[in-house]
Amino acid sequence: MNGGLNIFELIAGSSLPVKGVLLILLVFSFMSWVIIIRKYGQTKAALENAETFEERFWSGGDLAQLFREVSHRGASDGMENIFESGFREFARQRQRKTNDQRSVIEGSERAMQVAGTREIGALERNLEFLANVGSISPYVGLFGTVWGIMGAFQGLGDMKDVTIAVVAPHISEALIATAMGLFAAIPAQWAYNRYATKVERIASRYDVFQEEFSSVLQRQIQSDDAA
Repeated sequence: MNGGLNIFELIAGSSLPVKGVLLILLVFSFMSWVIIIRKYGQTKAALENAETFEERFWSGGDLAQLFREVSHRGASDGMENIFESGFREFARQRQRKTNDQRSVIEGSERAMQVAGTREIGALERNLEFLANVGSISPYVGLFGTVWGIMGAFQGLGDMKDVTIAVVAPHISEALIATAMGLFAAIPAQWAYNRYATKVERIASRYDVFQEEFSSVLQRQIQSDDAA
């Protein structure tokens, strides 16, 4: 429509530095959305895995049988991986016929902590990129804004008869750079805050499970020694 705002024409007519700024911000935005979608699936799967496994764990079944099921299935992750690592170390320590209950429990706890750290590390991967995009994108856009304003003032200085048509393209590209910076920054910052909170909750859930599982293993040792 004649006289309407055509974003693509404004971008095509913008200066080379502003085009570079817009390209950088577009890449930031695309990569951010790829990470956002992946993190949605990862955190959802981790929560569902924890919920399902805890139901099986506290159902009163044999832990050795549960361990065999998890091990035979392979490619365990999340809480299953923490359980598998802890129980494997527990079984290995018990096979050594050691009488030191404390060393058995500590060995199992260390194995669970290592597995838990790896699981949380996988969930935290690329969150730093979202935080960086949310922080620096407005400033990258601001560079384009400043460049556009400089072009507008240069146009004012070079022309004797100043009209809005002279400065309008430069002002438009400046505002587009500002808008693009916000377009890249806002979703990335929102997603970082959301998923960082989710990962923190998952980490707390893993920590609680490790403590509860350690108590279960300690009772198992006492029961076996009393038999």
